[in-house]
This record gives sequence, C-alpha cells and structure tokens, in this order.
Amino acid sequence: MNLGIEIGGTKLQLVTDDASGQIDKRFRYTVEPVQGAKGILNQIEATLAQLTEVPTAIGVGFGGPVNWKTGHIATSHQIGGWSGIDLAGWLRERVPGATVQIDNDANVAALGEARRGVATGFDNVFYVTLGSGVGGGFVQQEQIYHGAVPGEAELGHLWLVPPDESGSAGQTIEQTISGWAVDEQIRNLLPQLPDDSVLKKLVQDAHAVNQVGGEARFLHPAYEASDPVARMLIEQIGSVAALGLSHIIHLFHPDAIVLGGGLSLIGEPLRAAVRQALPRFVMKAFHPVPILLLAKLGEDAVPVGALQLANAL
Repeated sequence: MNLGIEIGGTKLQLVTDDASGQIDKRFRYTVEPVQGAKGILNQIEATLAQLTEVPTAIGVGFGGPVNWKTGHIATSHQIGGWSGIDLAGWLRERVPGATVQIDNDANVAALGEARRGVATGFDNVFYVTLGSGVGGGFVQQEQIYHGAVPGEAELGHLWLVPPDESGSAGQTIEQTISGWAVDEQIRNLLPQLPDDSVLKKLVQDAHAVNQVGGEARFLHPAYEASDPVARMLIEQIGSVAALGLSHIIHLFHPDAIVLGGGLSLIGEPLRAAVRQALPRFVMKAFHPVPILLLAKLGEDAVPVGALQLANAL
C-alpha cells in the first residue's frame, strides 16, 4: 500500500491506494494556520495511527519550496514553522521501512494530471495551480522537471510590476490573481456595485451568515447569470494568467498547459479567457499556442500525484 499526502495552506489530505493504484481511503482536514507546522504534523501522526496497513512508500506534495533530494522543507508561504524541517526523516521515523519522497505540490499535481488526468498522452505538460497561491509544475515524459534546489517553475513569483529603489513593493502574478487576491478584489469592489448585481448579492448573502473569504467561488454563478463585473474579473484573471504562461511557452514550449487549483473551477469561461488572451503575448513563430486544458482531477490532483510519486520509488 502507498500513502499520498497533500500539505497545503488551507487543507491537509492523506490518501491510500488499492491494487490498481486508485484512491482507496481518504482523510481530509482543514488546516488551522495558528497551529502552524506542529498542528499539521500532529494531524498526520494521528492519521498514521488509524491506518490498518503500514505503507511501503509515501509521496508528499508540499505547498512551498522543498529540497526534493533530501526531503527538507525550505519554507511555507502560508503556514509558519516549516522552514528547515526534515519532513522525510520525520515520516521515516514514524513509518519504519517506508520509502519517502517529498516534492512541491504544484510539481506533484502536474505529475498527477500528466499520468492520470487530462494531459495523459502529452510528452511535455505544464501545470499551473490558481489557488490560495499561484504555482507551476513541468512534466517531461511523465517525469517532473527539476531545476536547482529548492524549486523551479514558480510562475506566481514572476513580476508584473517589479519593485524599485523608491520603495515600491511591486506586484507579482500571485499577488494579482491568487484566490486570496481575487477574493480581496471582489470585497473591495462591493461598495461600487449596483444593488441589482448578481455577484454583489451572492457575496453579501454569504457575508450575512459570517462566510467571509472565498468570494471568488461566486464568479462562475454570477457569470452564468450574465453579471458584467464577474465577466470583467474573469477576463482580467485570464489576461494576467496568459501573460505569465507566455513566458513558460517562450522558455519551454510545452505541448499542453493545464489550468488547476480553486480558480480553475470557474471552468470554461476562465479557460476561454486565457485562450483568447494568450496568442497576443506569444511570438508568431510559436503559434499556434499550446493546447489549454482544464484540470480533470480537481481536488485530487495533488493526492493522485503523490501516489504516483510514491509508486515511482
């Protein structure tokens, strides 16, 4: 039995597989940021005690830069206390005899989509996760591409507006179109929206029952109701994502690009917005641009990829 673990900024998932490599059992938890790394490690340890079979291999997709060679965590941009932790060693102590492989969660999700998801059959696959952060992963011949430790393909950290000597902080892709950034944009727009705005009503109804945060989830239903602000925001997200992906095309020219993460649940309107904007950022010699796909595995992209990582050990 293999064990796949997803450690993110908002959720923790542990899954085991069956004889065919499919997810057999799942344990899902909401991450409490105030508990830090220690809280997540406690949840993992408690879950390991519940397993009826000892895993022979463990694959982990971690939400942040890691040393994939040693299994040490570089840092987490969402949860404190992770920097420098030997996660692979910690897991080996608790599951003696198991092989352990740690990698960045976007890399692992890319592996999942390339081997078991929407991008099977393509030699060169780039995966971008538009979630609480913005990350990327590149898979060649069903193997994760690695640069120098501790990371690579970090699309979200490309500068849209670089910092300058005057003290300007600049603006990255992640700061512009991550889920949290889009949530904040929507909240800031609310006072300016007319009372008949579908987006405004959906968000205000959620706020009325103390559901503040995650406002981006209302973009799709508002778009389907022909809300012009939802359409505008989706087009803006698509344009920024396309600008970032144009650099990926010029550097690596993948066969396929997969849009994943929470914002990808906007679905076809977002894919279409990225597809429409992408050609104008890419030099003519590279046209037609790579095929653009919506992730198939959804919330299972990292767990499935983690199982694939374990299977390779």
